[in-house]
Amino acid sequence: QVQLVETGGGLVQPGDSLRLSCAASGRSSIFPTMGWYRQAPGKEREFVAVARWSGGNIYYADSVKGRFTFSRGNPRNMVYLQMDNLKPEDTAIYYCAATSRTLIFSTIRQAGEYELWGQGTQVTVSS
Repeated sequence: QVQLVETGGGLVQPGDSLRLSCAASGRSSIFPTMGWYRQAPGKEREFVAVARWSGGNIYYADSVKGRFTFSRGNPRNMVYLQMDNLKPEDTAIYYCAATSRTLIFSTIRQAGEYELWGQGTQVTVSS
């Protein structure tokens, strides 16, 4: 059984950095398309960053563009979300997501396209 496990969340001050990690374990633990989503209290889950590794395509939400970096590690079952210059509005539970399909541009941001999700890690940005 394949699982995604996120780590790296915590409480930081505005302007600080955090790096979230997501480890995929189990059979077929390398996915062609993966993403990071977040959900703040009282809000719907929203897209943060997604990647289609085969083409090297990475897409970011406008709210995090230039501050967050989505990357894949070595071994390739590890992915990371480097978050710099964090703001209070970044406070949320962050989820790693994966799909065995290579999603196209029109659907890659849609949470419903991902069949595998981690349990989430809390990020709180507060002074």
